[in-house]
Amino acid sequence: MRTILPLTYGWRFVRQASDAAAALREEGTAVSLPHTWNAVDGQDGGNDYHRGSCWYIRELAVPETDGEVYLEIQGAALSASVYLNGAELGSHEGGFSTWRVRLTAALQPHNTLVIRVDNSSSDRIYPQMADFTFYGGLYRAVNLLLVPREHFALDYCGAPGIRVTPTVNLEGKSARVRVETWQNADRVTITVDGQSRTVPSVDGQATAEFLLQDVRLWDGLRDPWLYQATARLASGDEIQTRFGCRHFAVDPERGFFLNGRSYPLRGVCRHQDLEGVGNALTAEDHRRDMRLIQELGANTLRLAHYQHAQEFYDLCDENGLIVWAEIPYITMHMKKGRDNTLSQMHELIVQNYNHPSIAVWGLSNEITAASLVDDDLLENHRLLQDLCRRLDPTRLTTIAHVFMLETDSPLLEIADLNSYNLYYGWYVGEVEETGAFLDAFHSRFPERAIGCSEYGADANPAYQSADPKKGDYTESYQAVYHEHMLRIIEERPWLWATHVWNMFDFAADARDEGGKRGRNQKGLVSFDRRLRKDAFYLYKSAWNPEPMVHICGRRYVERHEQLSEIKVYSNQPEVTLYVDGREYARQSGRRIFRFQLPLTGEHVIEARAAGLSDTIRVRRAAEPNPDYVLPEKKDMANWFDADEVDPDYFSVGDTLGELRRHPETSAVLERLFAAAAASRGEMAAGVIRNPHLQRMLGRRPLISLIQMAGDVKVEHIRQINRILQQVKKP
Repeated sequence: MRTILPLTYGWRFVRQASDAAAALREEGTAVSLPHTWNAVDGQDGGNDYHRGSCWYIRELAVPETDGEVYLEIQGAALSASVYLNGAELGSHEGGFSTWRVRLTAALQPHNTLVIRVDNSSSDRIYPQMADFTFYGGLYRAVNLLLVPREHFALDYCGAPGIRVTPTVNLEGKSARVRVETWQNADRVTITVDGQSRTVPSVDGQATAEFLLQDVRLWDGLRDPWLYQATARLASGDEIQTRFGCRHFAVDPERGFFLNGRSYPLRGVCRHQDLEGVGNALTAEDHRRDMRLIQELGANTLRLAHYQHAQEFYDLCDENGLIVWAEIPYITMHMKKGRDNTLSQMHELIVQNYNHPSIAVWGLSNEITAASLVDDDLLENHRLLQDLCRRLDPTRLTTIAHVFMLETDSPLLEIADLNSYNLYYGWYVGEVEETGAFLDAFHSRFPERAIGCSEYGADANPAYQSADPKKGDYTESYQAVYHEHMLRIIEERPWLWATHVWNMFDFAADARDEGGKRGRNQKGLVSFDRRLRKDAFYLYKSAWNPEPMVHICGRRYVERHEQLSEIKVYSNQPEVTLYVDGREYARQSGRRIFRFQLPLTGEHVIEARAAGLSDTIRVRRAAEPNPDYVLPEKKDMANWFDADEVDPDYFSVGDTLGELRRHPETSAVLERLFAAAAASRGEMAAGVIRNPHLQRMLGRRPLISLIQMAGDVKVEHIRQINRILQQVKKP
């Protein structure tokens, strides 16, 4: 019989110590698991959160057993070592996967367990450069496993010891199910759907095959049916796993198919952290995230940028979400990091092979943002592709490419599917350019499947505008941006998958912009999960068939404009607007309903559709409310037009390319970029100096790029302009 003992309580946390012996001498702080030491300083901005080695200590009482004892660690970021009674028994590099250490031989009547966890900088462990906080800690469960002498394998890459491969015959409505197990016993009894087989174990591996007639398919949101496979040894050790019978396919012209029918993947990305909690999420935290994703109506999730908790993959299985799972090979290629990319991919696949929700393995994310495409980077990706093919020939692979990577790069030829992270309308250009980019790719490479792995715009719900503009961080602009993006996506059914960045705001401690420090605010839902932004309801109206109606702008209460737009999202064909209790107007349409309302004072506005209603309050204000505007932007509007500019001299109105070509103005840009990199961290420095990005931005006026930065003072812009005005154009 197998016994699992959670080691949740009784831990002593020591923030700093030179070694395990020194840590034992420290008093430390009592903590329970899951735990991260960056729950506060990893979310408050400044990029100064603690990165280094910390120690977890507890006394370990082990029940008497004549079997084996293992320690199972489900997540220790970013690397860790295990000590028992002063002896180091094992270590692991990679902060997002399960790993185990055999304790049996080192156990004594009284035991002291010490785990060193380290999230410091490294030149070989991913991630090291990315737009999110690298929390440190034992942030998932730690368990003690007691198994008989004859038991299912626990020593292979954190794998569960059982692998199920269903092959579906859609025409015959059947499935052949191959079950493999690994153990140190002679025979294994395997059961699937009431059918049992007792099979021999050859060289530690056993295999049994089953035929399921009239198979019930795992069919996405429609019917995510799960079967169970059970394996048992004569010793009493038993393991189970759930699996689903389904068939995936992707056609470059017709998109994603599930079980033979067109099934466009439209959804969101998710990070695994929470305000005030960091990445030390509980089971209820995971369930709450899933409930919000279900409310949105998404049918796919990109779980970025690392292996997520088993509890969450289970929720995806149970609720029919189709998953893109990936490793943290991100932003910057490290020549010493190849082994770590391969080991993290190996663990990701073998630990998650049985999850029917997972459709694709992601090789990397924006890896060329701070690295050039060279032979070493390409070889690393080819090795990852080969590893995925060897470990799991049943699934496809993909890469999320940074938006400035040329479409003829050899990197796009390696994975089975391609996707781009496209931020036209936020970081560069206008949102409409997204469609042009996708169309150009699809036309040039009709044999390649293409998707949009990230797109989004930051929104601080405190900021509102009747005339939203790119870069203003308003909730209003985020909604307008996503209206454009939703239309662009719906007009291109050949996109195999699209994922909003992001479902939730998340911590990026290097950020200080948009009125909040340490935060990426591209989420459709706030970091604490309490506030759904307007854009959330746009997607809900498109993806969730349950009737709904929502009035946008409920946080835009004080309105200075005399004629105000009242915008309503609904999945119903008709919306009626009531003002101060009286019917004002009725509209037929699709998804977005716009009403123009003269403001005369304070008004109660109600939208009704299909028996549902939503209400907001607004009032006419004598002056614009300054609290609705990002402080750094309050006096920026139109200042440039008011300044006297000599057209014979350079200015911030000239393009980046023009300024680059002149040695004096190029030197000004270098100083400007150096300052930006210093304030925004290593990732920004790498991106800023990326030659592909430089070429892409070459046609953009410098003022438009500065305005996108979001935290540049107007006086600073004026100073840059004065410096440029001293250089005469040739």
